[in-house]
Amino acid sequence: MLDSMGFSEAVTTWGLPEPGSNRGYDPRQLVEQFLVSIWCGACRFSHLEMVRMDNTLVRLFGWTKAAGHKALVRFFNRFDMIRNEQVQCEIYRWLFDQIHALKSVTLDLDSTVITRNGEQEGAVRGYNPGRRGRASHHPLLAFVAEARMVANFWLRPGNTHSANNVLQFLEATLAHLGEKKVGLLRADSGFFDDVFLKVLEEKRIPYIIAARLNQVLQRGLYQATGWWALEPGLELTEISYQAACWSQPRRVIVVRQSIRQRKNAPGKLCPSSKMILTFKDGVTGAFVTTLELPVAEVWRTYRGRADCENRIKELKADFGLDAFNLRDFWATESALGFAMLAYNLMSLFRQSVMRARVQHTLSTLHGLVLSIGGAWKTNSKTDEPKRLMLSIPRKHRAWLLRATVPASDQ
Repeated sequence: MLDSMGFSEAVTTWGLPEPGSNRGYDPRQLVEQFLVSIWCGACRFSHLEMVRMDNTLVRLFGWTKAAGHKALVRFFNRFDMIRNEQVQCEIYRWLFDQIHALKSVTLDLDSTVITRNGEQEGAVRGYNPGRRGRASHHPLLAFVAEARMVANFWLRPGNTHSANNVLQFLEATLAHLGEKKVGLLRADSGFFDDVFLKVLEEKRIPYIIAARLNQVLQRGLYQATGWWALEPGLELTEISYQAACWSQPRRVIVVRQSIRQRKNAPGKLCPSSKMILTFKDGVTGAFVTTLELPVAEVWRTYRGRADCENRIKELKADFGLDAFNLRDFWATESALGFAMLAYNLMSLFRQSVMRARVQHTLSTLHGLVLSIGGAWKTNSKTDEPKRLMLSIPRKHRAWLLRATVPASDQ
């Protein structure tokens, strides 16, 4: 898949920092080795040594000699803010240019908290519901829902608000997508800000954003009428709401759910959320939107945003989002930026090569296709390994041939 995408040739055009010594490793090899290490299960820099000891991977990727993990640490330490932004922009533009069938995308914005145990730059005390009072980073992410890919990643200090620098983040994300159009943007209540909403309306980007339930909006929700039941325990309506700082009213969809009748009502899962309002035996939530769809369709469309939480969990569990960290802030962001590249390429692999109905996680793919026993078949005349013989069960051989060998060579 990497060869068909022209990956090795593309890496040389990204403007990666060159080594400071003539004995240094080629930046292309360091990037490839970092990605391969993550796919093999590495979640920390010390784990990168596993590829160094694997002669088969070294031979398959054409490396003269695999680098140690300290060489990769030095590589990431060469990045500063400007270099990191330039390189990541080149990577995302190249990546999304490969997906020709995707013309319009649904963009999901979200943030997460990464607890830090050391003294890394930017690791400060902030909102950390999992480990209160601990230092953390608060990165901001953008996901393309249709392709299950990361469209942008910014590392931020732990005491920043969810919507901090979101306008600049949006501009960078649109630059990463290139010619692709954003057909819908979804975000939680952390991005419920008039300035942000105005920018989206000026750019004509449709949006659904969860509303932060302040006292004025709560009063409007209590006075809402015209409720109709979509299903038992679920009622919807809409109101027109204009905050004091808004220049115009906006459409707000209101959802009311019964805790007794619906097992997964948000009040049970997160009773202190600013997105919901508790009343009697139920909870009420609201979403501001520019869509003209029926209220039920707006609610169903917004529910799809929950999938980005699964993407964040996978990034933390399999791609080292919470473990690849260095003392320098920009070195950490550059390392995590390439971890996002590893995730995006694996997402393309799952959809274009595996083509399975179930999108398996990386840890599951290890047992399916990535960790296969094999041995080199040597040439009887030169005693040099010429062919890698893989141990594949007979029932899986036909699928593996279709996935790895061009039709003309089968």
